[in-house]
Amino acid sequence: MLPEALHEIVEEKRREIAVGKARVSFGELEAMVAQQEPPRNFFASVTRHPNGFQTSIIAEVKRRSPSAGLIRPEYEGDAFHPENIARRYFENGASAISCLTDEKFFGGRLEFIQRIKDAMPLPVLRKDFILDPWQLWESRAAGADAVLLIAECLKTSELLDLMILAQQLQMTVLLEVHDTENLLRVRPHVGFPHGTYALLGINNRDLSTMRVDLNHTLRLMDMVEQPQTLVSESGIKTSEDLKRLRMAGVRIALVGEHLMRQPDPGLALAELLRVEVE
Repeated sequence: MLPEALHEIVEEKRREIAVGKARVSFGELEAMVAQQEPPRNFFASVTRHPNGFQTSIIAEVKRRSPSAGLIRPEYEGDAFHPENIARRYFENGASAISCLTDEKFFGGRLEFIQRIKDAMPLPVLRKDFILDPWQLWESRAAGADAVLLIAECLKTSELLDLMILAQQLQMTVLLEVHDTENLLRVRPHVGFPHGTYALLGINNRDLSTMRVDLNHTLRLMDMVEQPQTLVSESGIKTSEDLKRLRMAGVRIALVGEHLMRQPDPGLALAELLRVEVE
């Protein structure tokens, strides 16, 4: 059974999918995908570490969250410019970009993906609640290079079908788990159907309490067979946090809300990475 907060989002997403399918057919999406440039290689970008030793950062563009509301006042309405934030991330050491596209709960828009890609050369992950193959076609048509699949939202059979389609569309999958039970359930399928299209994410947020604990990744590390493709998500705020993860063998991190709370998210990323900014 889904936690209450996630259940509400998933039910709303199912309604959105039904509306979307009535508006845009699979055939129309296929034609749009055919017009897109090939995906940028998200997997390679985050597993090829900068300077050979630093953590690869997936820097997130995030306007709001259900728990925190609007992250900064200037992110309200048309004053929000995701492409500018992504450009600053690129200039300050990000390896890839994550973009929230859920509108109702996170203030995102699907169009943000192409705006971001037009502004800088990094690959972009669509971070949303993907439940249906139609959304994968929609994601690629919108320019997404990678997609998030949340294990808690999907049956194993659904997950495998989506992973196969994502690989056919040449998109990287970030397969996210929040707890031990779901990690054990999906662990045999990490890297399916092709290893260079799949990453495993451990989200440090407890969906029942909404508390965040960086130690969650460290506790589950022993159950991860390929730590080189593991992404730690949520609760990462300092270079010391990154050091703790690196010492445990985690070399990829997704960082969002901490950066977005700062006046200049790019400079905040530089500080996190201890990069000298000219």
